[in-house]
Amino acid sequence: MKKLFITLVATALLSIFAVGLFLYAGLFDVSATTQHSAFTKWLMTSTMHASVERQGKSVDVPDLNNKALILEGINDFEAMCVACHGAPGKKPGPMGQGLNPPAPDLQESAQHHSAGELFWIIKHGIKMTGMPAWGVSHEDKTLWPVVALLMTLPDLNAESYAALRKQAKGMGHHADSDGEESHAHDSVQMEPAIKHSEHTHEHDDHEH
Repeated sequence: MKKLFITLVATALLSIFAVGLFLYAGLFDVSATTQHSAFTKWLMTSTMHASVERQGKSVDVPDLNNKALILEGINDFEAMCVACHGAPGKKPGPMGQGLNPPAPDLQESAQHHSAGELFWIIKHGIKMTGMPAWGVSHEDKTLWPVVALLMTLPDLNAESYAALRKQAKGMGHHADSDGEESHAHDSVQMEPAIKHSEHTHEHDDHEH
């Protein structure tokens, strides 16, 4: 038994030494142009989804079925998200194209997260992905319009997204070029062509 214990300890120490040598010798390629291994991708993705699911359950979600809230959210989405994630009819910008791992297509990934989970991701960010913690520079009330927009994003195509942008002129925390901001949630109506998402977005109904 003692010999086995000594063998296990020696093996563990040699493993630690080998890992340390690998890291400090600069043998690990940290460049963003080199893809992660399949195991690393699985480990990071599984860890992220489990963490977000757990944290999102504690978020108190307000009523997001407010059409003007979505109008505010699309300008904020343009300013905060499109450069990395793209949008209906828009590819990610140069920064987003260089991310590793690449920022997800939010039309797809928004269908697999609850509103609470989306808010938590936007507010706190995700380590080692390039996703910033917008809560550092934005109050919660300025982040919920983005969540409202994300909840309806799967229903939008390039044409309806552009129409929504046109209707949202001057609205949101990140108002457009006229510099106006509006928070009159109860006074603005969307065109019938823009349909609010009826997805339940229940986390357990989808696979990650």
